[in-house]
Amino acid sequence: MNLGILSGIGIGVAVILLSLIIYAATCIRIVSQAKAYVTERFGKHHRTWHAGFHAKAPFVDRIVQVVNLREQVLDFKPQAVITKDNVKMGVDSAVFFQITDPYAFTYGIQNPFLAIENLTSTALRNVFGEMELDEALTSRDMINTKMRAVLDEATDPWGIKVSRVELKSIVPPNNIQEAMEKQMRAERERRATILEAEAEKASVVLRAEGMKKSRVLEAEADKEAAILAAEAEKEAQIRLAEGEAEAILKVQGATAEGLRLLNASHPTKEVLTIKSLEALAQVADGQATKLILPTELQSVASLTATFAETMNAVKE
Repeated sequence: MNLGILSGIGIGVAVILLSLIIYAATCIRIVSQAKAYVTERFGKHHRTWHAGFHAKAPFVDRIVQVVNLREQVLDFKPQAVITKDNVKMGVDSAVFFQITDPYAFTYGIQNPFLAIENLTSTALRNVFGEMELDEALTSRDMINTKMRAVLDEATDPWGIKVSRVELKSIVPPNNIQEAMEKQMRAERERRATILEAEAEKASVVLRAEGMKKSRVLEAEADKEAAILAAEAEKEAQIRLAEGEAEAILKVQGATAEGLRLLNASHPTKEVLTIKSLEALAQVADGQATKLILPTELQSVASLTATFAETMNAVKE
């Protein structure tokens, strides 16, 4: 009987010791990188565990929050907004954030993700309410910057840093989309018409420039041809004049040589008379209608006597 009681007590003690060992093991934690554990002691914040080995006191310490320190993204459902010109459309956004203070994140607000979603919805309505449709559709970067500034300022007390806000899509009403498509088609057709007109203009200009250059080249060719022809004519006339001048010089030289030889032979009066008669005969053979005789030859008798005397002198 005593042995049974003792064995039961031993088993109970063993169970208790095993339970204590298991519980003590659960009090040992290894915190991984990019995570933080927020712990409390007797219901009050005790410390924040970062990467490494940590142990909590049994029964007095407890882990109240495991915080992810990596950058995270919240993708919200499309929000309905109204622009300044009363156009209603849906905006789909995403918020990128990082928890920088685990203590503020744990104790600053009860549901931080829901708070960020509500803040995003309110900020979107405020930003789009200050802009018209065309500006809202073409100013995504500006909207992202404004949204990030508003959310970052609002979430700073909660230990959250908003790094960026992205608008994934902006969906205007169907009638606005149809009007925008018509406007885009009209714009494309206008650009196509302008391009065709510019191409036609360029083609006409090029053709005109080609014709102009062709005519200029033809005129220059005609000019050069005329210049060459004039130069050739000039050269021919110069050569002809030079030939005539050379012939005249040769004739004059021959005449001068004859006169020199005649003077060198000391001709008599009778020989000179014969030469005069020969010259007179040559003059008479011409086309002249009038013949002027020298006073020495006016008398036929004197001519005959002179001729006879000259012939006799030659014979002797």
